[in-house]
Amino acid sequence: MRFVPELPEVEVVRRGLDAHVAGRVVAEVEVLHPRAVRRHVAGPADFAARLIGHTFSAVRRRGKYLWIEAAADGHPADDAVLAHLGMSGQMLLQPSGSADEKHLRARFRFADGGPELRFVDQRTFGGLAVVDLVDADGGRVPSPVAHIARDPMDPAFDPAEVVRALRRRRTDVKRALLDQTLVSGIGNIYADEALWRSKLHWARPTERLTGNQGAALLTHATEVMTEALGAGGTSFDALYVNVNGESGYFERSLAVYGQEGRPCRRCGSPIRREPFMNRSSYSCPRCQPRPRRS
Repeated sequence: MRFVPELPEVEVVRRGLDAHVAGRVVAEVEVLHPRAVRRHVAGPADFAARLIGHTFSAVRRRGKYLWIEAAADGHPADDAVLAHLGMSGQMLLQPSGSADEKHLRARFRFADGGPELRFVDQRTFGGLAVVDLVDADGGRVPSPVAHIARDPMDPAFDPAEVVRALRRRRTDVKRALLDQTLVSGIGNIYADEALWRSKLHWARPTERLTGNQGAALLTHATEVMTEALGAGGTSFDALYVNVNGESGYFERSLAVYGQEGRPCRRCGSPIRREPFMNRSSYSCPRCQPRPRRS
């Protein structure tokens, strides 16, 4: 089962990083594999030069996108390290001088001599880049993230407007939930869980959603991601961990995702798996009947 960290998993990492790297001055940056900074088109040397001597001022997130703001000489941050975790990227805090991980790709050492930040990525699908911060949607975000919508856990998220936008689309409801320009942070796992809680099939046309159904769907998405965050996220293998190398355990609470053939917790019917966008979608055939064609 392929797994890409979604909003709760990225938020777990963000909180850990913010607690342990914010306010620290970067003394050294070591890129051990060029693929780790392939999105930084100027190359590894420029990646390091743009960060050495800068202070990691804050760690932020929008949807599934994570970044560390970097400020120079006490000025507001203009740059950020944008991190793509991919399917196996890990941001770990390790004591200085401890043994390197097998798949260590980049290392950040700090002027205080404390724990160093390491980017470990077994499959090298993730990566790091130093990017400019720009004004977008009432905040400062990395330029590659400027088109990404706010997520349901963002204080400035407007659910009523998102419901209206959902109902204007001409697609199925799950495809709309995964559209990061419409609402960010909801991936395959939590879309399936929110749809099950809402008793909606993933193929329900968005134009046939009522306002109340749309509002309930977003509420359920927020609830399930909040619960996952409290459990440290969802870990299907050892590749997703927090900054201390610990796995989350929300997979024990999943009602439908990955539960093919197991009884629905609500009605007892066997959970079904259907192909969806080169992935899988899980639902209950009784609680979430496929909509009839118009």
